Amino acid sequence: MPRFALQIDYDGGPFAGWQRQAGGLASVQGAIEEALTRLQPGPHTIAAAGRTDAGVHATAQVAHCDLTREWDPFRLSEALNWHLKPQPIAVINAKRVSDDFHARFSAQERRYTFRLVARRAPVTHDKGLVWQVLSPLNLDAMHEAAAHLVGHHDFTTFRSTFCQAKSPMKTLDEITITPQAVVGGIEYRFFLRARSFLHNQVRSIVGTLERVGAGSWAPQNVKQALQARSRAACGPVCPPQGLYLSGVSYADDPFADG
Repeated sequence: MPRFALQIDYDGGPFAGWQRQAGGLASVQGAIEEALTRLQPGPHTIAAAGRTDAGVHATAQVAHCDLTREWDPFRLSEALNWHLKPQPIAVINAKRVSDDFHARFSAQERRYTFRLVARRAPVTHDKGLVWQVLSPLNLDAMHEAAAHLVGHHDFTTFRSTFCQAKSPMKTLDEITITPQAVVGGIEYRFFLRARSFLHNQVRSIVGTLERVGAGSWAPQNVKQALQARSRAACGPVCPPQGLYLSGVSYADDPFADG
């Protein structure tokens, strides 16, 4: 059966997450599998690089599917997008891949972006797409705090109590925070890069760093929270609407040439 990799963009707001849900709740996986069924009798089961939570978005999610016929990849993406309307899901790219390609297990790196806007006036155009706070944050303090989290650590403090990962040990390769002016305020973009992440790890980290930026925590408190290896030591978990799965890398990347 021919295997295809799909690069997918979606607004997570209307969905209960990526993963297909019991009880008929809307999911991104379920919507794409339904679109595949309209192209080829199912059932279909697709696998993704990351199982984003309810309300979390993606600009470059990767999934793979097996089909019974050869498709021209461009025509496959066009046909899926037709059947996905009017849902806020788009197949940006489709590529034929080898049978041993797996969207999740072949991934070598995942990248997340978190958008936080600081301004007094309510956001309008970006409502549901960013986390809004009212006051500017201390960027230098957040950078100092983030440095404690880069590297190989036990991230028990920064993972959900429902996390199913066998080990809390993860290597966080990068955290950068970039400010940019927006009308009436500042947008802070948090970029996090690692081979894999624990459940709620990114939102736990960003929520904690926001407390540092707001002056409620000292940067050293983040190191102490990490060393505590206790969920109770974590800062508040930030809301999902600012989080985006923004990239997945592979040794033989099917989307390297666009």
